[in-house]
Amino acid sequence: MSRNPNDKSSSYSSQGTTTTSARPPARRGPSGAWSRFRPAVTDPLEVYGLPSKGETRLHDYKAQENYYTKIVERYMKFCASTGGGEGLERAFAELSVDDAPPSRPAEPSTEARPGLPHRGSSTERPNDMPTILLAMRKLREGILGSRRRDQFAQRAYMFIIHACILTKHWESYQPALLYLLYSIHPCTPLSTPEVQEFVGYHILDLGCRQYELVDALTVKLEFRHRDRKVNVVLKSLVHDDWVRFWRTRRAVDGYQRAIMEFASERMRLHALKCVGKSYLNADKAFIERTGDARWEDLVKGGVGWQLQENGNVVIRKPKPK
Repeated sequence: MSRNPNDKSSSYSSQGTTTTSARPPARRGPSGAWSRFRPAVTDPLEVYGLPSKGETRLHDYKAQENYYTKIVERYMKFCASTGGGEGLERAFAELSVDDAPPSRPAEPSTEARPGLPHRGSSTERPNDMPTILLAMRKLREGILGSRRRDQFAQRAYMFIIHACILTKHWESYQPALLYLLYSIHPCTPLSTPEVQEFVGYHILDLGCRQYELVDALTVKLEFRHRDRKVNVVLKSLVHDDWVRFWRTRRAVDGYQRAIMEFASERMRLHALKCVGKSYLNADKAFIERTGDARWEDLVKGGVGWQLQENGNVVIRKPKPK
């Protein structure tokens, strides 16, 4: 019986081994370009862990300098996204800063039209500052662990102090400031204007935030500090002179004003108590100037005085005879 040349079944059966060997091997594909999964995107600021938890790569000087460059770039990008000026101050004031990762954004409102993306306000931006501040802490611990006290450490610490003052991240601000003044400065001296600037921050922090006026005066004498505005703030705190305190607060720069905010509520309360003991009624504008706040904010703060339609504020009523 002759074989039909068009019969392919016999050909496949006789050359089964050849057909089987031509198929790709049934094995797991190699990693990399052939993998079905894309590599995870890693934040450059989250590459390193905390040196206090065992991370040693940030003890290398070159790694510190590269990491510092990335932190500055991310910080400047965040500042630029706010528009600068009052927008930047408002963004810092609205930040809820901690070392935890940012929380999930709120779900869109049910009143939004279906099929359209939810458009939030300009202030509903991703809070990137916790990641930036945690990276600053890693860099600070890396410099501290490597005992580096050169000009780079000086520059990095000054940048960290400025950023932590504006964001009111006092857990990082105070140790950085103390290390700059008492560890880096003796080895790599700061210039005279820089000494006056950062010692002024230390004095204001002791006087306004910690309310340690004696310690503030001690630091002032230790470093021979001569900033007139800082001296005026100390005198106003000692004498409870809220008028001079408010005037000076408007004249200082943004860093000093951020530190003075800690004493603002204490001075405001003292001023309102003095008004309450001295007046039966007063004009609304006078009350707002005395408390350095709008009437609505004073009411939210606990002021229980009555505002009349003519703009007069009834502080207390005279006792009947």
